[in-house]
Amino acid sequence: MKQTLRLASSSLLFGFSFLLSCRSGQQPSQTVRETAGFYQYDNEKLTGRRGSKFFSDRKGVIGRNGMVASAHPEASRVGLEILKAGGNAVDAAVAVQFALAVVYPAAGNIGGGGFMVYRDKSSAVYTLDYREKAPEKAHKDMYLDSLANPIPSLSTTGHLASGVPGSVDGMVEAHKRFGRLPWAQVIQPAVTLAEKGVVLTEREALGLNRVRKALQDVNPGKSYFMKPDTASWKTGELLVQPDLAATLRRIQTLGRAGFYEGETARLLVTEMQKGGGIITENDLKNYHSSWREPLIGDYKNYRIITMPPTSSGGVALLQLLRLVEPYPLKRWGWNSDSTVQVMIEAERRVYADRAKFLGDPDFVKVPVAQLTDRQYLNERWKDFNWAKATDSQAIKGGMLPGYESLETTHFSVVDKEGNAVSITTTLNGGYGSRVVVGGAGFFMNNEMDDFSIKPGVPNMFGLIGNQANAIAPGKRMLSSMTPTIVEKDGKLFFVVGTPGGSTIITSVYQTILNVLEHGMTMQESVNALKFHHQWLPDKTTFETGAFSDETTQKLQNRGYILERLTNSLGRMDCIMVRPDGTLEGASDPRADNTSVGY
Repeated sequence: MKQTLRLASSSLLFGFSFLLSCRSGQQPSQTVRETAGFYQYDNEKLTGRRGSKFFSDRKGVIGRNGMVASAHPEASRVGLEILKAGGNAVDAAVAVQFALAVVYPAAGNIGGGGFMVYRDKSSAVYTLDYREKAPEKAHKDMYLDSLANPIPSLSTTGHLASGVPGSVDGMVEAHKRFGRLPWAQVIQPAVTLAEKGVVLTEREALGLNRVRKALQDVNPGKSYFMKPDTASWKTGELLVQPDLAATLRRIQTLGRAGFYEGETARLLVTEMQKGGGIITENDLKNYHSSWREPLIGDYKNYRIITMPPTSSGGVALLQLLRLVEPYPLKRWGWNSDSTVQVMIEAERRVYADRAKFLGDPDFVKVPVAQLTDRQYLNERWKDFNWAKATDSQAIKGGMLPGYESLETTHFSVVDKEGNAVSITTTLNGGYGSRVVVGGAGFFMNNEMDDFSIKPGVPNMFGLIGNQANAIAPGKRMLSSMTPTIVEKDGKLFFVVGTPGGSTIITSVYQTILNVLEHGMTMQESVNALKFHHQWLPDKTTFETGAFSDETTQKLQNRGYILERLTNSLGRMDCIMVRPDGTLEGASDPRADNTSVGY
């Protein structure tokens, strides 16, 4: 069959217009579509090499005494220097979090939140939820007009889009419990980067240039992240951030109080009041991160340690792995039609469950044990048909007896003692709400969009939500972040995670299977081309080269709607312990991601 290509008009990976067309009964033609991918800020085409399963032939970085993998070379360098100075994996992770707030403003943050999965050298595991919270004045209809329709952009751009930040409190709690070096020493590298400046990479320069007008619109009269004239940022130029440096020094000196009280809190609340935001001093004082029981499951002979709710990622990951566990993926081969088909069908059902059941466990009952139970998952397969794609319109969240009714960055650290940290942190969209706190120099998040603004209405990543994820004061919004650690024979095997909004879960899922089923090294699994399905809209997007012509034809013949991306999925930063005990750092060649070790 002749394949025609079409460039989708939306710059989002999963457009609302496509979702509406599916709901109204319009059926896309059986051709391979072409659509813009999730990462858009540099407007470049990112494609795999024809005839190869890999995006690039990048090799992993090998170290013996420690490894740091993050989205930016300077942040990775900072983490490694902390390890060399005698710090442990948590010290390095805290240093990387604050360094990313300086060198990677699109997603690194102190105005956002995230999740940490930690496994110490004795195999004890911990998870920390420092996800943002809805302000006390928030309510479930705050983004709807008088006719109960969502007001465009209100939950994504501007002051009202922000939840109460959790990153600083999370890092304080992690360091207080597990850190070894003094707090001031761990924060100092970020302070130095902000004061002396960071050299812009090509991607960072392009990103800042792209959002220039948006920053001017949202921050009238401010010059943050903009050159003093109309000139564009260029690769190699120095970005100095004195206001952010002052904020970081207050955090360095006062710890938690340096952000949630005093001058920084005053500046943040003043900014909110000026732009119609609702975060108050009381919201800041009352914010606290939460240590949660790690979500642990098995896949064959491997132990999966991942993040429980408020993240949906861990539940979804275990569901996905267990749904395909009975199938011979290794024998079928990487991205063969059979392998891809069962993975898509698993994703379809898991994202439907996500929409129905997942939310903040402090507010709603989240049936984690039932959702990950193999008998329940076996029931979810009953309408699977090898000959024909399942219609997502016919798929709903599963039935459970007794149940009552996306810009992000990831980094991984392993130290010489075997302590391992997996952290995913975010502002949500690129550069968050685009609001810069005046006098404090940092971006605020737009995480309120991760709530279900109205049941059945998709967020900026096309994800559908329901009452379990409705807005409520003090509630944490649902996330797809999936920081994960995998053990083999009781020993640390690898640390994995990625940004990517709704695609985080499926990217982590594929990276894990690439290692466990398809025999790839850590770097090969990161390099490998990827695909994504999320229930609604009912389509599968894939990186150029991810499917062979034969696989594409077979899937189309069974009714699968395929869209080839013009750029990429995932920004993985992973670390594997190799058989000889050395560490393989594997950072994504699709961006500036960098692994460093010694």
